[in-house]
Amino acid sequence: MRVDRRAVLTLAASLPLAAPALAQRRGDPRVLRIKLFGDLRSIDPFISPEYMARNHGYMVYDTLFALDSKLRPQPQMVQDHSVSADGLTWDFSLRDGLRFHDGAPVTSADVVASLRRWAIRDGHGAQMLAEGNRLEALDDRRFRLVLAKPWGLVLNALAKPSGLPAFIMPARIAAAPIATPITDPTGSGPYMLRREDWRLGDRTTYNRNPAYRPRPEPPDGMAGGKHARIEQVEWLFLPDATTALNALQTGELDIFEELPPDLFGVVTRNANLRLAAQDTAGVQPIFRMNHAVPPFNNAALRRAMLLLVDPAEMMPAYMTDPERWRDCRSFFPCASPMHGSEGWPARDLDRAKAAVQASGYDGTPVVVLDAQDSTISSTFARVAADRLRRAGLNVDLQAMDWATLITRRLSRNTVQQGGWSLFVSAPAAVDLMDPVSHIALRSACERTALPGWPCDAEMERLRDEFAVVLTDEERRRIAAATQARALEVVPYVPIGMMSLVRGHSARLNGILDAAVPVYWNIAKA
Repeated sequence: MRVDRRAVLTLAASLPLAAPALAQRRGDPRVLRIKLFGDLRSIDPFISPEYMARNHGYMVYDTLFALDSKLRPQPQMVQDHSVSADGLTWDFSLRDGLRFHDGAPVTSADVVASLRRWAIRDGHGAQMLAEGNRLEALDDRRFRLVLAKPWGLVLNALAKPSGLPAFIMPARIAAAPIATPITDPTGSGPYMLRREDWRLGDRTTYNRNPAYRPRPEPPDGMAGGKHARIEQVEWLFLPDATTALNALQTGELDIFEELPPDLFGVVTRNANLRLAAQDTAGVQPIFRMNHAVPPFNNAALRRAMLLLVDPAEMMPAYMTDPERWRDCRSFFPCASPMHGSEGWPARDLDRAKAAVQASGYDGTPVVVLDAQDSTISSTFARVAADRLRRAGLNVDLQAMDWATLITRRLSRNTVQQGGWSLFVSAPAAVDLMDPVSHIALRSACERTALPGWPCDAEMERLRDEFAVVLTDEERRRIAAATQARALEVVPYVPIGMMSLVRGHSARLNGILDAAVPVYWNIAKA
């Protein structure tokens, strides 16, 4: 059931302010106030796969390489690099003037320590620093990667914009065990976290880093110069969309990320506001099943879900604008060069019912997690619950907030012991472009697979093979084999592809078209 927001048109102007401090800062050109989709609960970008931790990372850290607007890796912290003729030895040098927020210079030792910590959890990193490969500092500015065999994804790995980006932090911080979340936010990026203003359930505040030296090139996607043109950036936790809309209309908020589609009309009719795509690649809402416990430890039942999940029925429940969603019929996004629809079954509710019965499903409750403070997750969770019931499954839809969901989904208990069966999230398309980067296809069981824990040796073999082939033809062949295998074991089910949308003040300029939301280069007129 969709929330009816028609009353917003007449009531928004009379609603109370989101917080008294907002009114006091209204119109201040030195402060950028943003409502993101959630709350920042962890500042360790290598432990938490949450996009809030990733977004925080882009505020305070920098990366060695970054993707431009055409998704090509470009140097960022690196000045220059070279690779040997056999493709095994990669030499890099850092550009001049890189300093951490505490004034210490960024050195190759910091790079090596950061990449080693990153590689423990990240799929690209694990392959890049696999046994037999060597990463070493040559001096304060130069470092070297020596591979045991050619690996064609070195720059892609260092430039990946999402999932777990390869952020660079001081070696003293990167030395922390991966099981111990870091608490020191010192980086070398364009903004610095104000620790005293990181308040859960309220706001997170960043100040401009006056010592940051942008690259000389113009901004281009995630690449080029990162110009911090705003003195202070505030992320506000405003879970109520109506309150956030009111703040946007009155100038107390500058950007409303993940604007619910039923509020698009309010924004477009306001001459002081603008509607825009939030990122260039979009997201893929996914039907994430728990492979570790019944009933979805049954591959036949998971294959039945391919027949049940119908974008034509499910996508309009959230994205009411038909121009902003697509049915890609693939585990890979429509924009991916690896995209293909071969073997995708036709969706049909009657066939899904028959497949559920044939799977041997025994009536075990299907616990669907419903994060009610996430419009995307909650909408699709409720639609999924309805589809599951219609297919003959015993559904238990459990309401909670997103913070509870991300904790609950770590449980490998059975549903009778407080576990779960299914939730819906929406990973960024840039995390799904090929078999190696695709976070939702990872099938390494509890080692590195995301919650849901798909476990399939053949999927992992194909992922490893993709990383070492050197031609586009070979990559497309392996991607097709990956999709065929995924249709057998069903790590998850894609619901569709869609563009997230932000509403923002017309006073803002310099908002970048990037693979993920970033907040440098923005200024107020």
